[in-house]
Parts: sequence; C-alpha cells; structure tokens
Amino acid sequence: MTAPLSASRPMSQAEFIAMMAMMVATVAFSIDAMLPGLPHIAEALTPDAPNRAQLIITSFLMGLGVGTLMAGPLSDSFGRKRIILIGAVIYVAGALLGMIAPSLSTLLAARVLQGLGAAAFRIVSIAIIRDMFSGREMARLMSFVMTVFALTPAMAPLLGAGIITLAGWRGVFGAFVAFAGILTLWMGLRLNEPLPAERRRPFRARPLIAAITEVLANPVTRLAILIQTLCMTTLFTSLSMVQPIFEQTFDRANSFPGWFFVMALVAGSGSFLNARLIMRLGMERMVGFALGAQIILSCLAIALWMIGLPPQAQFAVFLVWQTSVFFQAGLTLGNLNALAMAPMGAIAGTAASVVGAVATIGSVTLAIPIGQMFQGTPLPSHIGVLVAVLLGSALMIRLKQQVAQTV
Repeated sequence: MTAPLSASRPMSQAEFIAMMAMMVATVAFSIDAMLPGLPHIAEALTPDAPNRAQLIITSFLMGLGVGTLMAGPLSDSFGRKRIILIGAVIYVAGALLGMIAPSLSTLLAARVLQGLGAAAFRIVSIAIIRDMFSGREMARLMSFVMTVFALTPAMAPLLGAGIITLAGWRGVFGAFVAFAGILTLWMGLRLNEPLPAERRRPFRARPLIAAITEVLANPVTRLAILIQTLCMTTLFTSLSMVQPIFEQTFDRANSFPGWFFVMALVAGSGSFLNARLIMRLGMERMVGFALGAQIILSCLAIALWMIGLPPQAQFAVFLVWQTSVFFQAGLTLGNLNALAMAPMGAIAGTAASVVGAVATIGSVTLAIPIGQMFQGTPLPSHIGVLVAVLLGSALMIRLKQQVAQTV
C-alpha cells in the first residue's frame, strides 16, 4: 500500500518509510547530538554541579512526553499534517531559544519547548502508519522505522562533535533548525493529508477523556504501555550516563563520539533483525527474548565490575553491555508500540499519544534520579537497567496471557 501524496509521481513504500523514519529520528537526533556538548555546557552554565548537565537530555524527554499527550488527539481532530507543522514551529522556537540561552534554567526551558514540538513529529508519524497499516505488517514497518531511529544515534554524536568544534555547543541548535526545516518541506510537498475530514473526531473534553479511558482500560494496551515504560527507562538511564561514564570513569571523552558510533551501528541491527523475524516469531516472543537476554547481560556486567577487572577489560565489558541496551531497544520498542496500538484502530491518534506520553513521562521520571546517582562508576546504570528489565519480564508473562485470551 502506498501513502497518499501531493505530487504526480507516486510515493513508494520506501519513500514513505524514509519520511516516517526521519520524523521519528528527530527525537534521536535531538537527544544524541547533544551528548558531546554535555561537558561544555556543564563548564559554561553549571560548573559547580556538572551532573546537572544530564538534565539537558531528560528535560527534552519530559517535554516530549507532555507534548505527546496532546499531539495525537489534536491530529485526530485537525488532521495529521497541520499538527506536524505546528509542532515544527514550536520545535524551531525552542532551538532558537537554546542558541541564545544565558543560563542552564533557560536552556532547560528551551529543551522542554523542543520536546513539546518534537512530539508532533514522533507521535503523529506513528498515527499515520496506523492509519494505513495494521497487525504484523504495521509491526514490520515500525521495525524499519525504528532501524533508522536506532541508526540516527550512530551519526548524531559525531555530527554534534563536529559542529561543536566549528561553532561551539550552541551551533548544534542551528542544526536542529535546519533538520526540522528540511523535513517539514519534504512532508509538505510529498504527503497529502492521511486522515480525511469525515474520519476526524471533534476536539472536546468529554470525548477525549472517554478515548483516554478506553486506551487505559484495555488490558493488552495497558500492559504494553507499562512494559514499554520500563524498556524506555533502560534506554534513557544509559543515555543520560553514557557520556559521563566515558569521561569520568574511563577518561575517554575525546573518543566518545567514535565509540558511540560503533555501539549504535551494531545495535541498529536489532531493529533490522526484528523486522526479519517478527512475521515468523511474533511480537511477544521477540520482546520476551530481548528482556531475558538483558537480564543475563546486566547481571554479568554487575558481577564483573564488582570483581574489579583491569581498566581495559572493564571498558570492554561496558561497551558490550551498553551496546546490548541499545540492541534491546530495537527488539522491544517497535513491538510494544504495535501491541499497544493493535486494539486502538478507531482512535489511533489519541491512543498513540497516551501510549507515548505515559511511557515517556514514566520512564523519564524513573531515569532522572538514577542518572543523578552517578558518582564515577557505571553501577547505577547497570542496576537501574537490571531492575527495569526484571519488572518488564514479569509483566510480559501477564501480557502474553492477555493476548492469548483475546485471540
């Protein structure tokens, strides 16, 4: 099935996937391009409390979660493209504020604003996919989209480091403006409105509350949201601490973008592997396998750190473990999104918003205190991830039972 388009030349499925992937990648780019700038921001704006620079990541994610709650319902009422365009304006305004922010508090406010705008790119793209596909075919497309989402971090820190070298950390915000402009222009020229007027829902408080209640009342969707929250916690916890661990634990700040590129590139194969296996094994088995493997690897990483290996060996263990967390995201997030959205076809936009908002805000709320526990070792990250995947595995057993009952 091809996407609706506004030009005479038909849009291929490859172009449609690329466009949706670039929308989702806005989030990854906005997070990971900032990672090399954290020590520079800490030195410039919060030298007495360098750990607070991690909030540059989590403040964006908090804004993303809040914006996610509204972007879907608004797109259900006013159309997908219009809300994406409004989100782009908000995102660019946040980026411009970040370029001139005189203090950390102003910069954090700019990042929240960016997150609010990025929510439209992220959540409405998922709703567009749900408008046009369903079931395992939707999961397959989401896996391809998540492959780009996973590969974006491979390039983003290298790009961010290059921009910082040429223009300082504020120059990264200029790249955000350019990225959003290109994406918005592409969408405006090539994609017609996927949600016709006759399928839109009035934006009123009572129907919105009813739709949110419907989403949270469905046991499959509710469990999938909780598990996704925990899986995102593992991702955000490790992301918030990975640069400080490279810098303070292993004294490898200069090589961080290169190593991050390698880890993200290897981990990006997780989404590709998922896309290859999902039709054969199913979403529940893929998620269960990923969580089980992460439990084993996290236990092993904690044990090896406690033993006290030589520095080179400790660094190698950390690289493998960090890559496994990224790899796990490729095997879980797309599938859990599809599981949560599967019963929600009639209210896809609202459902996508509730799923994304609850999972993002919940995971950020968990990741912030874990990240602030960093004191020079990766143990808080290891332990935080282990607890999250243990809980996720327990909930996954219940989710499988619920799915079996609905078949």
